[in-house]
Amino acid sequence: MKRRVLLLTGAPGIGKTTILARTGELLKSEGYSVGGMISREVRVKQNRVGFEIIDVTSSNRNWLAHVDQKIGPQVGRYRVNISGLEATGVPAVLNAVQKADVVFIDEVGPMELFSSRFKDAVRKAVESEKPVIAIVHWRAADPFIGTMKERGDSEIFVASITNRDELPETLSKKVIKYVKYIAA
Repeated sequence: MKRRVLLLTGAPGIGKTTILARTGELLKSEGYSVGGMISREVRVKQNRVGFEIIDVTSSNRNWLAHVDQKIGPQVGRYRVNISGLEATGVPAVLNAVQKADVVFIDEVGPMELFSSRFKDAVRKAVESEKPVIAIVHWRAADPFIGTMKERGDSEIFVASITNRDELPETLSKKVIKYVKYIAA
């Protein structure tokens, strides 16, 4: 069975989102369309104040979590903005399943898993025929993530200082190989 659900994990701050962005650049340079969502931390001066969701296709943005968010589930010092995730992240993933060659999901982790609509969108992506590259929380023991990891068509990549520069090329080659395989 060909691996098409590529799960990227690793310690916080190791560069997973950067790896995903560089993989997208490589795939686009080969003529593939990429859709979905990425998350990035937002800092004010030296302090992280929250996380932002960005739709890869439209560049629409929304807050995933913020230290000043008044409502929503709490994860550490942040409150999760479920409505922001569902207004930007969910449609970005669903749109990618329908229209893009490759689906990016950054991240499937404790904050995002509070949304059943987000989990449904991820499930649709993973159950589609599209190649999916998803960042999964490195220590999450959530059954939803466990199901993704146990799929016969998934493969896990652990980002580290020693391999993070090569991972974009590794991931893009795997996606291209899969796309060529299903087109044959």
